[in-house]
Amino acid sequence: MLADGRFPAGGHAHSGGLEAAVVAGRVSDPGTLEAFLRGRVATSGAMAAAFAAAACAAFDGPPEAETESEPGTGTETGGQGRISALDTELEARTPAPALRATSRKLGRQLLRTARAIRPHPGLDALAAALPGGPHQPVALGAAARALGLGPHAAAAAALHDAATGPATAAVRLLGLDPFAVHAVLARLAPDLDRLATAATARANAPAAELPAYGAPSLDISAELHATWEVRLFAS
Repeated sequence: MLADGRFPAGGHAHSGGLEAAVVAGRVSDPGTLEAFLRGRVATSGAMAAAFAAAACAAFDGPPEAETESEPGTGTETGGQGRISALDTELEARTPAPALRATSRKLGRQLLRTARAIRPHPGLDALAAALPGGPHQPVALGAAARALGLGPHAAAAAALHDAATGPATAAVRLLGLDPFAVHAVLARLAPDLDRLATAATARANAPAAELPAYGAPSLDISAELHATWEVRLFAS
């Protein structure tokens, strides 16, 4: 459900940088779309997966309290403290102001949706601790845990979002054959599985030691895209 494009958290309004890449001529067909997606999931997608997995593992409290199938209250001091640390570290890893704003907007919307679908005291505590909204991967990890999922599922959902968001936008922006686009996504599946497993292995690592993969072209494009007067997607 979290990875479904129909989940009402606002993701459908964002192209994940694809609109700017299309206008710049870097993406024009299924082949260039695949190259774009491979680069995105290996950088910003992999980083989002690591933070989503870590937030999911921390949501019930300290790592030693984690179980895969029995979510707790999420109100423990240790867990909330780590969640805040994860949010701070992800802020530092997002140099583009436009992307920071987008991430927090999506996180805020996702948290609101998750609280409506599955009321949970931990989600209420997260909303109170970060009234401006947590970054989207942090909100995703917390929401996954509240729904009874573990860190691997949270990481997989983050990577799925990183790939399918731009892929869906490509159909609208370029009029690509949806079958060809989904063939691209199918070819990405082994990479997404590998990256989700790697992210899960770091779920209990110190927040400062989580990946800091950079994607300078996405950062620059996001800042340029934010200045456009006419655009189909919000980012």
